[in-house]
Amino acid sequence: MMGVARRAAISLCVIFFLVGVAAGCGGDNGAPRLFNRLIFLTRQSGDYDIRLRTNNDRQPVELGRVLPWDSQPVWSPDGSRIAFYSDRKFNLPDRDDNVDIYVLAADGTGLTQLTEDPASDAFPYWSPNGQRLAFYSERDGQGDVYTMNADGSGVARVTDDPALDIPYGWSPDGQRLLISSARSGNLDLYTMKADGGDVKRVTKLEGNDVSAQWSPDGTQIAFESSEGRNVEVYVVDADGSNLIDLTLRPLRDAHPVWAPDSVRLAFVSDRTADSEIYVMDTNYSLPTQVTAVQREDAWPAWSPDGAQLAFVSDRDNNREIYLANADGTGQIRLTNDPGPDLSPEWSPDGARLAFVGYRGSRRDIFVINVDGSGLVRLTKDESPSALRMDQ
Repeated sequence: MMGVARRAAISLCVIFFLVGVAAGCGGDNGAPRLFNRLIFLTRQSGDYDIRLRTNNDRQPVELGRVLPWDSQPVWSPDGSRIAFYSDRKFNLPDRDDNVDIYVLAADGTGLTQLTEDPASDAFPYWSPNGQRLAFYSERDGQGDVYTMNADGSGVARVTDDPALDIPYGWSPDGQRLLISSARSGNLDLYTMKADGGDVKRVTKLEGNDVSAQWSPDGTQIAFESSEGRNVEVYVVDADGSNLIDLTLRPLRDAHPVWAPDSVRLAFVSDRTADSEIYVMDTNYSLPTQVTAVQREDAWPAWSPDGAQLAFVSDRDNNREIYLANADGTGQIRLTNDPGPDLSPEWSPDGARLAFVGYRGSRRDIFVINVDGSGLVRLTKDESPSALRMDQ
């Protein structure tokens, strides 16, 4: 495949790793193809998403939320480190036209490149004990799931299938991995041991099943599916039984995120014509609308105690990080910068949020205290400005 960073240089709309056309681009012309499928970035309802389109699909399939450059910060379980992926070497003298996974301390020190393969590596997920990371890689010529030690050593291939395999994280006990795979034709959910053994198919819907997340207690999996050509939020037991369509609406309901209590889900919906955030129990209760400002609200992230949600809103004409109580009260704005702030991620102790901020020509990772104080810029991406983040 064409080098990822080189593709980014071709167009302001082009992003890294699998990928081709981004939001605002005029079409799919020139975008690279992977296993007869087109991967591209787009924006809908406030979220930036990787999307997949097969040659026979009229509608693209969302694979998950993403960001270019320094992207998707993920806290280690103990809160001491942050992993992310980046094409930060693009346009440097020693550039390698590649996307890699990095880690740094939560205070911004100790930046370490974990992957250095000529192929693209992205989507890191910490194991519950913080000792290993699962990630996506094309290093063997196809999109597969790998694991490695937290220092980048001990890389092991988990999946080996000609179809696309996308990681969605570890089971809470650290024994299994959750993936979405096209090995059955459309994208279905599977679980497997961390060494790739004992593969179990979880979903068999006719649509594509993505944006998946294990419940904190390990008993269920929430995901979105295009079953019936409408995107809905589902939950299913981890063994594939008891599949439930929770939303049952004619409009898009997407990006489910579990609360720490394993009972509530936050999700994004277009049911009021605008992108808004809702919370509902998995016992068929009616959802509570958390945001209602007739602007785009998206990217919900639960606080570790389940009392609050961080989210992204453009209600003040720019995408910023906000907080709200889980019932929608007490909404406050945390960031205030001319550049967009996206992808909030809570620290395990609930004291800080990591996010991706656009500052001038750069897209970097920041942390901020939940009262809005103590803003710290952790990375300084050397990539140039490229307008064209993904949950």
